[in-house]
Amino acid sequence: METQNNNLQQNKFGHWLKTSITARMLMVGFLVIILLVPLSYINSLINERAFRQKDVVNEINKKWGNDVLVYGPILKLPYKTYSETKTFNEKTKTYFKETQTHIKYAYIFPEHLNATVDVNSKTLKRGNFESAVFTTTMDFTGNYIPVDLTAKGIKQEDIVWNEASIIIKTSNLKGIKSEVQIKLEDKAYSFETNFNQNTNSRLDVLESALIKNEDLFKTKNTPFSFSMTFNGSRQIELIPIGKTTTMHMNSNWADPSFMGNYLPNDETKSITKDGFKADWKILHINRAFSQQHLKSIPKLSQFAFGTKFMVMVDEYQKSERSAKYGFLVIGLTFLVFFLIQTLSKIHIHPFQYLMIGLALTMFYTLLVSLSEHSNFLKAYVISGASVIVLITLYSKSILKTFKFPIFIGLSLTGLYAFIYVIIQLENYALLVGSIGLFLILAIVMFVSRKIDWHNG
Repeated sequence: METQNNNLQQNKFGHWLKTSITARMLMVGFLVIILLVPLSYINSLINERAFRQKDVVNEINKKWGNDVLVYGPILKLPYKTYSETKTFNEKTKTYFKETQTHIKYAYIFPEHLNATVDVNSKTLKRGNFESAVFTTTMDFTGNYIPVDLTAKGIKQEDIVWNEASIIIKTSNLKGIKSEVQIKLEDKAYSFETNFNQNTNSRLDVLESALIKNEDLFKTKNTPFSFSMTFNGSRQIELIPIGKTTTMHMNSNWADPSFMGNYLPNDETKSITKDGFKADWKILHINRAFSQQHLKSIPKLSQFAFGTKFMVMVDEYQKSERSAKYGFLVIGLTFLVFFLIQTLSKIHIHPFQYLMIGLALTMFYTLLVSLSEHSNFLKAYVISGASVIVLITLYSKSILKTFKFPIFIGLSLTGLYAFIYVIIQLENYALLVGSIGLFLILAIVMFVSRKIDWHNG
């Protein structure tokens, strides 16, 4: 008797599930929530692959050469300071004074700094990932004006003119591919590495041999010139320490991203598929530091400007943005099947809903895996077409007609096309998405107006 009651209750529940609109809505909503679990795993997969790409790119760059930042040339000029000590003599019962001499350094920036930068860029691949690397030759010219430190409280006779040197700081000591020599008037001075004990600084120090010429920097303009050749990656930056700083950059890279506090001149900037040319000019009035510094070289990396050379690989970002619409795709697809089931009285089993939902989640794993071997558009089309064909054919076996499966296929095609447009947009993504969702809501309201919601 008890068994019969249980069977009767199960039959009533099954009948209620088949005939009740409320029951079907609850079932569809529950399945959508269940499918959020595999969607979360897919988002984790996308993030994992994106981190893997960053690790591989960093490894490639580390072996080839890191980003390039040049801070120099800086004139290092020693000067004397004095201190007095008093000593009491017990025998004479008097004090006598002793003067001690100390050597300190002033750091002088050039009056003009002109840089001509030629960059030969290429991509290096490792597996499915690639990184932008380059070889650059940077030619520098400029001049120092006669140094006068009296405003800093330093007398001219206290400056040790014949022990001056030149300092260049760079972020890519490993990537230097040629000897560095600076030419002052007609004489060249070589550089050696000066070990940087400041572990918090990303810049290494090159210092020239002592410039044993008292006439330089003291009474006349001193022109200079030097060249540096780097193997580098990611970006090239220059700190504008000249009272007037100019830089001309020429490269075969077609996708530059200009960075830093100063942008190139629009009048002379040129970007084509074969590369780009850009010119910068920064005046001392454009930056908040002086030309003379005592005690130490100031940290001025925040004033750097230049160009970023990045491979325009944003497949993972696009895949991640696409996966964020997974809930919308599953929800709207289930809504289409729900409306078809309600209007046509065709029964669709919860298991069949689940299979359709899993097929929709497979789109994102296909998209991520294919985009690693092809461009994003091709991967998106292949993944979308595969899922649409699979669900359309499966719908044919469920709905026993051609009309509804074709409608479902067209709906999915329009939905995936709509999402692709959204993820390609930046400034208008919210506007287009809002309009699209409004139109979808209007269509659903129009189609569902004939459903008798009170009957179930």
